[in-house]
Amino acid sequence: MNTISYKTVSANKQTVNKNWVLVDAKGETLGRLASKVAFLLRGKHKPDFTPHVDCGDNVVLINAAHIALSGNKVEQKEYVRHTGFPGGQRFSTPSELLKKQPNKVVENAIKGMLPKNRLGRDLFRNLHVYEGAEHNQTAQNPEKIDLKNII
Repeated sequence: MNTISYKTVSANKQTVNKNWVLVDAKGETLGRLASKVAFLLRGKHKPDFTPHVDCGDNVVLINAAHIALSGNKVEQKEYVRHTGFPGGQRFSTPSELLKKQPNKVVENAIKGMLPKNRLGRDLFRNLHVYEGAEHNQTAQNPEKIDLKNII
């Protein structure tokens, strides 16, 4: 067997081809949606996936206000943030966030599934979340993708 013919491909910034993908979140469950979008952002669906390189796609997510949470998570789940001042710990539930900023619920779930380092922060910049059906990335011509075909 000729082992020279089997070369490991390691992607870098110059060799990566990034696509624009459109995902519709209407009626999707939050956790399942977030794991599939994180999979796309990371680039794990590509044959030249390299763990330390941003080789994922740019994802445009629409209809973030129409996601579903299973069970009693809408009222029982808590998001914790801190203002930076003493005694500044603030709590909110998904129902409160869905009324004020529906895209923050989706962004928090997806961000939690990305690596906790510089690469994860760079990958998160490739995500564009919109609460309605309209988006600003029409010039990039994103292709609509069905989440049922992923993973």
